Parts: sequence; structure tokens; C-alpha cells
Amino acid sequence: MANFDPHKGYAPLLAETLVTESQLQMRCGELGGQISEDYAGREVLLICILRGGVMFLTDLMRHIRVPCQIDMMAVQSYGLGARSSNGEPRITLDLNSSIRDRHVLLVEDIVDSGHTIAQVLKILQTREPASLKVCALLNKQSRRQAHVPLSYVGFEIEDKYVFGYGLDLDEYFRNLPFIGVLKPEHY
Repeated sequence: MANFDPHKGYAPLLAETLVTESQLQMRCGELGGQISEDYAGREVLLICILRGGVMFLTDLMRHIRVPCQIDMMAVQSYGLGARSSNGEPRITLDLNSSIRDRHVLLVEDIVDSGHTIAQVLKILQTREPASLKVCALLNKQSRRQAHVPLSYVGFEIEDKYVFGYGLDLDEYFRNLPFIGVLKPEHY
């Protein structure tokens, strides 16, 4: 990516706003309602994939009406370049709690190639959860290389580089309340 000065803000980098703050909040409410219906009478453990999924998890769980707990995982899936996944993810922060015989919902910011989340699912499945599903804020199906069963999807998006609402641009701008598209000249 071309160099940029984060002190100048995100505006010079923004091609368009892809998902507005109000659209994000409305969709979190819809997903939370659906999850509550699907898990009625059960408890659910929400596992957030750090760091990008934090904002989504926080807003989503406000709308879940069944008993839930949260845990966190950090997974590194990038090689030498910050924008190219090498397909060999590794867990850098593991769960604090056991998932055996629990209903687990993995909360992810974006599913792109699918390699990372597929590996995480494979690892978690060996820990014998009662159920294991994925809730992704963004699904970039056009780039999918590994099969990933998504039970809940916030938004289907095209193959564009996005940032904001937890998704970073070289570790900056995660705090934006919307999801923006990076101008192509900055890829």
C-alpha cells in the first residue's frame, strides 16, 4: 500500500462508504434477533476473533436475548505482506474456557478466502462443542477458496478492500462507526 499519514484522517483514503452506521446497527439487531430465536432455551458462547470482530461482537451481543458468555481468540493469518493471507493461520491467543458440550457461535469481522476461519473451525471442532456455527459481519464470497459454512451473515460484499468498524487499514481506523472502501490507488 502507498504510504499514508494517519494524522490526516481517513478522508483522503476513502473511495465510498459501503455500510453506514445506521445500516450496521439495524443489521446487528436483526442478527441478534435471529440468533436469539435459533438458540431459544439454550446458552450460547460467543467467540470473537480478535481484533477485527470486537466492534461487531459488542453491538451484536446487545441484541441477543438468550444467556450468553464471551471468549476471545487471536489468529494470525498473514504472511509477509499485510494484505495477503498465506493460508497458514496460527492461534496467537487461545480461549480461556472449555467449549466441550457448549453451543458455540464464532463471531468474525470478514470472511474472505476462508482459509483462516476454516482452520479455526477445524481446531474448535476437535474440542467437541455441542454445536459450532459462524456469524460473519461481511462475506466476500467472490474470493472464497476454502469452504466455510456461514450460519449468519451481516452483508454480502464485492471484492473491495474495506476498513472501519473494527476492520483495520494498517492497524488504523478500526474505530470508524461505518465501513468504507479504500481508494484503489492505495492498495
